[in-house]
Amino acid sequence: MDITEEMLITNLKDAGCDDTTIATFLQYRQMNDQAKQMDLLKKHRNSLLDKIHEDQKAIDCLDYLFYRIK
Repeated sequence: MDITEEMLITNLKDAGCDDTTIATFLQYRQMNDQAKQMDLLKKHRNSLLDKIHEDQKAIDCLDYLFYRIK
């Protein structure tokens, strides 16, 4: 079953992709360039992971303060 463009857009938005990323992804889809699609998705995934790591560091700092204040 092939995924429709509407379903793709919804999924990309749900994954936090901006309009530029979505447009680029759809352009690569029209060109049938799966390698570039995958690279774009991997780049976005890595960006999300970087954000998680930054947030984890902030949480660790807060946890340290909780520990020190007790």
